[in-house]
Amino acid sequence: MSDDLLLFVLGAGILSVAYKVWQSALDAREAANRVAKETCSRAVVQFLDGTVAFAGFRLSRDSRGKRRLKRTYTFDYTNDGFERAQGFIVLAGGRLEAVGLAGNPS
Repeated sequence: MSDDLLLFVLGAGILSVAYKVWQSALDAREAANRVAKETCSRAVVQFLDGTVAFAGFRLSRDSRGKRRLKRTYTFDYTNDGFERAQGFIVLAGGRLEAVGLAGNPS
């Protein structure tokens, strides 16, 4: 019986960690969407497709040496309604590290 209890506790722990990772990814994507919309609004360009796309992640260290997960997202925008250009967002943990728009889309 103790083996069953141990398996149950381990399984619950794994599910808990998986849920936290999933929730963190959703929160980061929501933040990236918000940043993309605000950036496009300030630049007076149209945010296309209504969402960002996950482009990748990597581990890095912040200024205090703590490991952070850096997530990169891309998004499309247009300034003339015809030509697409791509912007990017980099989040380090829950903090915005970089955002950029390509030059004039051509």
